[in-house]
Amino acid sequence: MMRTRPLKVALLGCGVVGSEVARIMTTHADDLTARIGAPVELAGVAVRRPSKVREGIDPSLITTDATALLKRGDIDVAIEVIGGIEPARTLITTAFEHGISVVSANKALLAQDGAALHAAAEQHGLDLYYEAAVAGAIPLVRPMRESLAGDKINRVMGIVNGTTNFILDKMDSTGAGYQEALDEATALGYAEADPTADVEGYDAAAKAAILAGIAFHTRVRLDDVYREGMTEVSAADFASAKRMGCTIKLLAILERAADGQSVTARVHPAMIPLSHPLASVREAYNAVFVEAEAAGRLMFYGPGAGGSPTASAVLGDLVAVCRNKLAEATGPGESAYTQLPVSPMGDVVTRYHISLDVADKPGVLAQVATTFAEHGVSIDTVRQQGRPDGVGNEASLVVVTHRAPDSALSGTVEALRKLDTVRGVASIMRVEGE
Repeated sequence: MMRTRPLKVALLGCGVVGSEVARIMTTHADDLTARIGAPVELAGVAVRRPSKVREGIDPSLITTDATALLKRGDIDVAIEVIGGIEPARTLITTAFEHGISVVSANKALLAQDGAALHAAAEQHGLDLYYEAAVAGAIPLVRPMRESLAGDKINRVMGIVNGTTNFILDKMDSTGAGYQEALDEATALGYAEADPTADVEGYDAAAKAAILAGIAFHTRVRLDDVYREGMTEVSAADFASAKRMGCTIKLLAILERAADGQSVTARVHPAMIPLSHPLASVREAYNAVFVEAEAAGRLMFYGPGAGGSPTASAVLGDLVAVCRNKLAEATGPGESAYTQLPVSPMGDVVTRYHISLDVADKPGVLAQVATTFAEHGVSIDTVRQQGRPDGVGNEASLVVVTHRAPDSALSGTVEALRKLDTVRGVASIMRVEGE
């Protein structure tokens, strides 16, 4: 039977995502009631600037005292779309202490303090859902937590930041330089005025930590994720990638070790073959490629950011949490039973694409090859050509390696820098997806 007393929701934050959540809750109220089995009511909206006009939201719902809203005694679910660490962490904890389940889109907080928040939710018998924290509207967190709960995930590789994918896609398709592509992304609203969190990989690293914890049933914090940004990717790198039949993406890569005794988590630019499904992900879209033991290879694709897509994920969680409230049950919490260690980047087995500026004279190639051999790294291909800028006594040497531990590969690069015949290491790019 339909419950008549509405489930009351506190909305913490009313920016781009929060305002869209409020709009959908209002315009789709009847549908949400039918799906949940009870009316759902927006009972209060906590904001920092109460004077701002918020179209479609009853001004009487606006408050600057989020704590008082949570403590008033009739709130069933809190939706946290403030972002950042504080005051979001304190408010979520307060919600749990007052019997309120939480839906959050806060990737940074979950990557840093997810274990403590899960523990607090479990202690109070409440839900913590966060589909919107990773990849926007793409159903990813719940399928990994629930649909693949009976399977063993071995690898997750994905594009989880739309801003960086837009920039790299423009560099690839138009030949634009990094700054030119960034300027276009900023003009179109894909990049923030300060794009550091995106282009330096911090945003993707937070999402990688969350996904690794879910995939491998172990605790992975943001500090455990190796991170490299994409600001050094150049038009020359794309030209080299095209000659290899590849493109370049900023990837989050999570892997279980072959012996099953450890995991790795990393974010960095990489060349991937054009035949790989992730190579065709264009513009500001996200896609995540999951490799499971029984299910095989799965790909999740869609818009990874923006008000409406993220609000869609928030509302999906809201429906699930409200259903659990009516059933007096909770959904899946943290699963960290494996307690696997996170290995350093040096243990990762990968391939390198290395571009060197070298002296154009006999014996250079042999000297470079010897350096690779001394570090136990096997060479796959070598391409040597004159410098495109016309410098007569220098050449460009491009080496692609076979797979080797990253520590051996990086050690090789450092040794190459010390050779008298190597004038400089123009670029280093990992090769993935083969």
